[in-house]
Amino acid sequence: MKQLTKIFIIVALAFTGGRLNAQTTSPPRATVTGAFINDQSKPVDYATVTLLRAKDSTVVKGTLTNDAGRYVFDKITEGKYIIKGTSVGYQPAFTAAFDVVNGQTNVTAPVLNMTTASRSLQGVNVVASKPLIERKLDRTVMNVENSVLAAGNNALEILERAPGVTVDKDDNISLKGKQGVTVMINDKLTYMSAQQLTTYLRSTDGSNIQSIELITNPSSKYDASGNSGIINIKLKKNKMIGTNGSLTVNGAYGKNFRDNTSLTLNHKNGNLNVFATLTRGDINRENVIAIDRRVDSASKSTYFKQQTNMFNKIHYNNYRFGADYATSKKNTLGFVVNGDYTNEYNDNTGITRLGLTPAAADSYQTTIADMKQTYRSFSANINDKYQIDTLGQEISVDADYSKYRNNSDAVYDTYFFRPDGSTQRRPLFIANQTPSTITIWTQKVDYTLPITKTLKFEAGAKFSSVKTDNDLQAQVDSTGTVNSHQFVNDPTRTNRFVYDEKIAAGYINLGKTFTKTSVQLGLRAENTSSTGDLITYNQVVKRNYLNLFPSLFVNHTLSDKHELGFSYSRRIDRPNYDNLNPFRFYLDQYTYEQGNPFLRPQYTNSFELSYTYNKTINLTLGYSHTTDVSTQVILTDTITKATYQTNLNLNSQDSYNANVNSPFTITKWWTGNINATAFYQKFKSDSLLGGQLNAGKFAYQARLTQNFLFAGFKAEVSGNYQSSLRYGLFDIKPQYSVDAGVSRSFAQKKLNIKFSVSDIFDTRRNNVSSHYQNVNLDVRQKNETRLARLTLTYNFGNSKIKIRQHQSGADDEKGRVKSGN
Repeated sequence: MKQLTKIFIIVALAFTGGRLNAQTTSPPRATVTGAFINDQSKPVDYATVTLLRAKDSTVVKGTLTNDAGRYVFDKITEGKYIIKGTSVGYQPAFTAAFDVVNGQTNVTAPVLNMTTASRSLQGVNVVASKPLIERKLDRTVMNVENSVLAAGNNALEILERAPGVTVDKDDNISLKGKQGVTVMINDKLTYMSAQQLTTYLRSTDGSNIQSIELITNPSSKYDASGNSGIINIKLKKNKMIGTNGSLTVNGAYGKNFRDNTSLTLNHKNGNLNVFATLTRGDINRENVIAIDRRVDSASKSTYFKQQTNMFNKIHYNNYRFGADYATSKKNTLGFVVNGDYTNEYNDNTGITRLGLTPAAADSYQTTIADMKQTYRSFSANINDKYQIDTLGQEISVDADYSKYRNNSDAVYDTYFFRPDGSTQRRPLFIANQTPSTITIWTQKVDYTLPITKTLKFEAGAKFSSVKTDNDLQAQVDSTGTVNSHQFVNDPTRTNRFVYDEKIAAGYINLGKTFTKTSVQLGLRAENTSSTGDLITYNQVVKRNYLNLFPSLFVNHTLSDKHELGFSYSRRIDRPNYDNLNPFRFYLDQYTYEQGNPFLRPQYTNSFELSYTYNKTINLTLGYSHTTDVSTQVILTDTITKATYQTNLNLNSQDSYNANVNSPFTITKWWTGNINATAFYQKFKSDSLLGGQLNAGKFAYQARLTQNFLFAGFKAEVSGNYQSSLRYGLFDIKPQYSVDAGVSRSFAQKKLNIKFSVSDIFDTRRNNVSSHYQNVNLDVRQKNETRLARLTLTYNFGNSKIKIRQHQSGADDEKGRVKSGN
């Protein structure tokens, strides 16, 4: 309790420190002015000016020179000072020491002469840029900011290009062949359902992304959710002093047109940093899915041949704004607000042919589905970071609130015909309304204490409360009349599902650095209490469990060119909110998706060994064992002959993987990166659908990216191949594609034009089959993947002087997410 009291005192002092200082009587103060000139005695504009105390070089204030090379510092107290000047293309310079005497009102500092840093080759502009793929201590980083292909693509499309990442036909994200990935935005995890996350990633423009971090074995500081690790999407932050921003407009065309406009604004002045992003866009896309399946009963087999043409139209608007303010030299207060306003329309037309043999149909039916969906979200975060001392001791506090509202209104019209086209029976008309609300509250505190220069202690605590409310209102037409539907309540499908979950967590980390070895030990504890209430059927599922999650990281430097690393962590995957929801979402009368409120959490122990050569070539070997593994399965109702997708717990999953990543340089204008992953996954279940599952398969992925510089242009070509693989009951067929793009900057790099084509040869397809027990199914899906994009970006405002990038106090909001539509 005493320690908790100390924490609140520290935070309170952070807010009141400025006020107490203001009440202290100030001594007389002076205005200090001066000027910078270069070797030709011309003014040096927009140079960084730093006022230092002469006795210990302590920084007092900072500013910039104006167009005339002059600067001003006001309210300077008595003492001896030095002016430091820095600017791009010049050597750092210092004035002689000068005095500010008590009683003076105006002081002129010595003129500072700036010397050119070095001679530059005429006509040659050397620009340093980060490689596309970087390997760091605990993560792999994909630097999207400088990639040509990022322009015009959304976040979900860019994720597909990250090393070891795949996105399947339902937008489920896998890392090194494993599902269960946790997605973060700016070190924060959003509590979104699968559908909400997919919509958010599709509406996040690639030009706003700085990098994507792949963390396969997170430390105890992170939430324990995510058996295959964390994907952290880092959005761009303001690095410039003054006011600046960018406007991005792009259009794309495949079979349909889509467009996007994004405006980013930043303002940095003294201790205040304000930022905002507004994005709007329209996505029109087509998707064709064909399903062949056989349903066996005691006396006969029925064959289904189904094809559904889907047209999807999305209009979205989202915003993000916030501010960081340094209330004192030790304290920074910040807030961030995000919102999304999206409307989605789906127009699906499907034909299903039924017969006793695969060759001939005895009847067929057509289903026309009209769905309208709205997504509304709002989230707010307030954070405070207080530096207790200059040795690195600090404390940060976060509080978060999020609310998501979804509404879906769907009507399904199904008509039944004989083989000759005559009407077989009365049509079936059904309707659904599925309002859904998710509300999240989280609070967390993190504390860091450097005990010595080589020993660091970290600790923290977090509490989260999540409530989801899903109300399925289902109707059926009572007349069967085509032009005048009269819907009445369908009690067999109407239901309401409410899910409450509370998680209390705490962690400790202890890190020690030796001469060539660094070690970090961590332990996290999480207590989960959840209640799933199927209100209409009066079914309640309650759970309460406490888990411990240890972690270990060891890194050893063998020599300047050889490094070894080892990591271990235990993690949990709680069921996704969508997967717990028992509602039925129909494609047609014989095809639907249904959640499972009885899903249990799965647990994973992960091990990884890494080797780095010359800080460029990276090799990792990994193994993980998952118990109670949750996976998608296809089930068949032999009475209604319907096939539906749901999630079940299998006994275990063993996963082995190896990854190699290497950049290469052929010439100074031709560079690239190659990334390859090989993995083997084995699934076991003692009693799945009345049989024993013991299935595994070796698979691999490879991506080759090449970058070219010529005549002021930058080009990029990327090729990707994924072999066939096995995941649970599904056999996934190979996938491959080629993307390319070219860009050029104009108007002193303020205007950038990029043209790119994704899936040039239109080869990317999602073909899946499942043959186990009474499940016999083949799926072929083709999305609209070949798109030509033109993107224009204009940067405006001050872009000359970069400042230290401000780090906010908010590090993590934890949740579990995965993508799927």
